[in-house]
Amino acid sequence: MPRLKKTKTPNSIELTEAEWDIMKVVWEKEPCAAGTVQESLAPGRNWAYSTVKTTMDRMVEKGLLEIERIRNLQLFKSRVSEVDAKRGEFRKMLKRAFDGALTPMMQFLVEHEGLSKEEAHQLRTIMEKQDKESGRKEKARNESSHQ
Repeated sequence: MPRLKKTKTPNSIELTEAEWDIMKVVWEKEPCAAGTVQESLAPGRNWAYSTVKTTMDRMVEKGLLEIERIRNLQLFKSRVSEVDAKRGEFRKMLKRAFDGALTPMMQFLVEHEGLSKEEAHQLRTIMEKQDKESGRKEKARNESSHQ
């Protein structure tokens, strides 16, 4: 039985395209067998069972998945959350393309990728919510420091 590595930190998670495809199925169906993953991926990827199983075994060695054995059945479960995987992927891109700065990335998206009116509205709503939450936290800090 392969030893499980420590769970990776959110900043260090890097998945290949194939690993992303597999993880999306595992997150949705876990715990699940390699055959379940292979069947779910069949419409978009024509992978043999052995390819999926080998890739998943390697993902166990990398600390991305873990195996739960029930008699002679191997069920795979994720060792990293979808949020942590997305965060790691995002931070890698942000550091590589924008030197880790969010504002230039947002400016790039607005200026070069084009936002629909609905997307712009959604971003404004998110930012307004963030401003309100930040204001409440700052107010609470100020009140507690004056007591």
